[in-house]
Amino acid sequence: MYKLWATILKDVRILLRDKPGLLFMFGMPILLVLVITTIQNSTFDLVSKNKVPLLLCNRDTGAASRQLIQAIDKIDMFRLINLPKDETGKDITGRMHSKDALLAMIIPPDFSTKIDAKARKIAGKALNTFGLEGEKGAAGEDSVEPIDLYYHPILQQSFRSSVQGALYSALQLVESRQILRTLYFSINEKQLPDSLEKDLLHNNLSINEIPVLLDNSRPLPNASQHNIPAWTVFAMFFIVLSLSGSIVREKLNGSFIRLKTLPTHYILVLLSKQVTYLGVTLIQAAIIFAIGVWIFPYMGLPALNLPSDISGLFFVSLLCGWCAVSYAICIGVFARTQEQANAFGAVSIVILAAIGGLMVPSFAMPGSFRTLIKISPLHWCLEAYYGLFLEGGKLKDVLMNIIPLVIIAVTLQLATLWGLRQKKLI
Repeated sequence: MYKLWATILKDVRILLRDKPGLLFMFGMPILLVLVITTIQNSTFDLVSKNKVPLLLCNRDTGAASRQLIQAIDKIDMFRLINLPKDETGKDITGRMHSKDALLAMIIPPDFSTKIDAKARKIAGKALNTFGLEGEKGAAGEDSVEPIDLYYHPILQQSFRSSVQGALYSALQLVESRQILRTLYFSINEKQLPDSLEKDLLHNNLSINEIPVLLDNSRPLPNASQHNIPAWTVFAMFFIVLSLSGSIVREKLNGSFIRLKTLPTHYILVLLSKQVTYLGVTLIQAAIIFAIGVWIFPYMGLPALNLPSDISGLFFVSLLCGWCAVSYAICIGVFARTQEQANAFGAVSIVILAAIGGLMVPSFAMPGSFRTLIKISPLHWCLEAYYGLFLEGGKLKDVLMNIIPLVIIAVTLQLATLWGLRQKKLI
């Protein structure tokens, strides 16, 4: 026991001298958590709270265009910026290049006329179907000139699809209102009452969103609940830069050979490094979680809600840290130089994070990646954390994620022992 304690103290002193390694292990993940959470929270606010600026050039003077503008405004997604009707497309694109807005829409001059003609034709077809005399529109009368929607290239396809869906809803409302009015007037020879129009057009079924939580008493997940567990796992595995480099240095400076002349065993040295760096990973998790709980609210970010099962959170963090330490030691044993260990370690962690769901959600990945996801230890770490943070589960609820994590860690430990024997270091 004394030998183990002395070796741990030695590793702690070496770790404290490694200033760049400490910066990577603590400074970088904290910065990542702050930046990524702030960006994602701003994205949520853009969709749910803030309004998107929309340049609007209405070249039509009829009622349908005014109804369309009112419908767009009621969507509560856009902040309309009205432009003069004589504004050219070149002027509008110039405004967009100067970032006045990232979206612009031009309503054509004959929009209301074409909407009325289309409504009369569709109403006439409906009346003929009912066996009544309906108006027959001329061919091509229902051809409405498309509305031009300009967008800045920096907008992603997913956001543009949301914008198009909202605008299509507004257009559909205008067309349906005009068709109903025309049909009602053709049958009753009087205007459609406002109360009846409201009942017909705005009688939509509501959608009740119900999150699937194992603990329904927990608050709904927010940006902090998604990002902090993910980047905590990333921080744990990034100890590979310090730990693997430490092992490589000891191999190159002859420490392994000197240990063979002493009444001890290199397994004791590996155990010491595992205990030391496992403590580092737990400190990383504690610091990042503490920032989410106490610092985020002062920065205007949603606070991190810790799981109700704190002992389960500690156990999952312990296993994640042990897997990260096992991975780093395995790389250190097989790497021949410190440059190899650092380069391969950093690149491999980024790749495993990418395919493990830390950067792109696993459900959004193509089917060909489903098998690769399962070999990434970061994926199982993240799923175990998500089971506690997002679903409100307890330790027993994430056992199916813990078991693969233990298998991967044990496999890495066995590979490390095999590598040491192959290199005749033990």
